[in-house]
Parts: sequence; structure tokens; C-alpha cells
Amino acid sequence: MVSYTPSSEDVRLYEIAVLFPYPMNQKEEAELHKSVEEIFTEAGAKLIFKDAWGRRGLAYKIGGFNEGTFIIYYQEMEPKRLEEIEEQLRILKGVLRHMVVKPPKHYQIAPYADSYEKWKEHSRLEEERKNQEREDKKLKQVVEKAKRSQTRDKKPVEDAKPAVTGEALTQQLEKLISDKDLEI
Repeated sequence: MVSYTPSSEDVRLYEIAVLFPYPMNQKEEAELHKSVEEIFTEAGAKLIFKDAWGRRGLAYKIGGFNEGTFIIYYQEMEPKRLEEIEEQLRILKGVLRHMVVKPPKHYQIAPYADSYEKWKEHSRLEEERKNQEREDKKLKQVVEKAKRSQTRDKKPVEDAKPAVTGEALTQQLEKLISDKDLEI
């Protein structure tokens, strides 16, 4: 959270969302960013915070684009300059849409881009955990089924030799080791 305190009584905080088309080459995008920021500078606005949301899908096509790049600017400026900025953003080539919001007093600026990335990472980890649980459950079912089928198919062995005890095993190993006929 970024806290904001107005620098004087004559200025106000504005939240300005700007939508650029996607895809756009880096040079064009950099020039567009520079043009938007020049508009704010010429109007005497002071940048408080810039929140680049990045590429997002659009609910409907705008100017033939299904995706756009969102940037949210928090600018401090005089209210009389707002109309001038809106007009310049409206006619600036490359800006698909823009929106200006006047937040309430004592508004806390919350950077959305970082929260969104954390949310995406959390969602990815949660999905991996659920997949692992499903795989573990299936594996457990397979093991249980194998155990059931093994006990069902098990027939008594009549000619089975008794298991070798520890002492008998030791004697057999010593006999093999001491056998002089072995060629190693």
C-alpha cells in the first residue's frame, strides 16, 4: 500500500487507467508511454505511483484487438487541468481507452500488479497440490486393488520349502566362502 497526502489544497489525486493495444512492438509501445507521460507533465501533474498491469484479455474487441496492455497512473494535479488531459488522451493515437477516477479522500493506493502475480502463483501452487492429491488417491486405489486381487488369487503352495533361518544361512555362506574348489 502506498499512502498519499495531498501536497496542497489546490491539487487532487486522480487514478487514470490507460489501455494500449496488444500486440505492439517495443519501440511503438515505448513512444506511446512517453507520449502519455508527456501529456501529464505538460498539464503540471505529479506522478505519485504507476501500476503496470501488463497484458490482459478484453471482454469484447476494441479497435479490432482482443487483448490490451493496462497501465494505471496515480497523478496529483489541479482539477481544472483534468479536461485538457482527457481530451489529449482521447485523441492520442494508440490509446484504445482511458478512464479517470477521482478516489475518495484518504485513499490508500494498493498496487494491483504485485497482488495479481502473487494470486496467480498461489493459484498455480494450489492446482499442483490438488493434482498431486488426485494422483496419490489413484495410486492408493491401484495398490488396494492389487492387494485384493493378490489375496483372492493366492493358492496354497504344497511343495514350498521352509524359509532359511539366520543360523542356517550363516552356515551356508561360510561353506561357500571356505570352499576350496571355487576359482575366483
